Amino acid sequence: MSNESTIFEKIIRREIPADIVFEDEKCLAFRDVSPQAPTHVLLIPKKPIASTADLTDEDGPLLSHLWLVIPDLARQLGLNTGYRVVVNCGVDGGQTVPHLHFHILGGRSLGWPPG
Repeated sequence: MSNESTIFEKIIRREIPADIVFEDEKCLAFRDVSPQAPTHVLLIPKKPIASTADLTDEDGPLLSHLWLVIPDLARQLGLNTGYRVVVNCGVDGGQTVPHLHFHILGGRSLGWPPG
């Protein structure tokens, strides 16, 4: 594993600017710079976890917190008619940043299958 910080860690430390829409002691949410829907926000834990494949039992309370933030964040963003939460894992899963993150997408009707 590299000692180099990910772009998300740099956003957490405010080394890179981001359009932050939510923050607490455990997580941070900001608008995606390449949105795939009218509303596209990324929710990340402040703890550096590379992907869902790297989760441990110790991360259970943090994951619970993240999933409880998501509906509150969706309401704050005005996603009252629905939204999608996507978590990519690994290169073949479409993950481009090795830091666990949840895509919250909405603002339009989202088709299925997604990709």
